[in-house]
Amino acid sequence: MEIAKSNIVRSDAGRDKGKLFVVLAVEGEYLLLADGKSRKLESPKRKKRRHVLFVSAEETRLSEKIKSNEKITNSELRRTLAAFREEVQPDQEG
Repeated sequence: MEIAKSNIVRSDAGRDKGKLFVVLAVEGEYLLLADGKSRKLESPKRKKRRHVLFVSAEETRLSEKIKSNEKITNSELRRTLAAFREEVQPDQEG
């Protein structure tokens, strides 16, 4: 599946391997990623498309805001990713 703006992806390479991110923008073969904690909206991670794995394209309020270029906050990113982690792995901590 093609990775698009507002998708949730998992890093597959680098020191952030295994972490979940939200795609803020797509620039050719690069993606701008943020998670609201280690990578904030003010300084998103620029990562090659081949170094991430597609995880989810759920339609949430956050994804609608990203697609329509509305202002979002780091706490919204953290909340969305935490809810997604809880949905996927409800019995694991971390």
